[in-house]
Amino acid sequence: MSVDIVIYHNPECGTSRNTLALIRNAGIEPHVVEYLKTPPARDLLAQLIVRAGITPRELLRAKGTPYTELGLDNPALNDSALIDAMMAHPILINRPLVVSPLGVKLCRPSEAVLDLLPHAQLGAFAKEDGEVVVDAAGQRVI
Repeated sequence: MSVDIVIYHNPECGTSRNTLALIRNAGIEPHVVEYLKTPPARDLLAQLIVRAGITPRELLRAKGTPYTELGLDNPALNDSALIDAMMAHPILINRPLVVSPLGVKLCRPSEAVLDLLPHAQLGAFAKEDGEVVVDAAGQRVI
């Protein structure tokens, strides 16, 4: 059975790489969107934020971005202004954002993606840092 999953991915990000590997460990080959090269359209980004049940501020990434220089820590900025900033500077979009038939989620930590996968893990999985998150039986390690 084919499953349609999209990951908004940054290959330079360890959390994003771990999330992609967990999707593949369930036997699913997702649509990988390198959002720094191909950012989502503004309307799509706004829809993903709503579907994920978060605010634009919760999707903003501060670390390693022009967040401070752009004054995005200003609480007076409205959602539209924050989405405008993410459109102008896609690096501000936190990652990985995963879309599946089970929902949309910002997968931080990476094992949060397990809630979005309709298939069980096919085997053990350890993150790049060695933390085991799925055991040999394919079960989530709590």
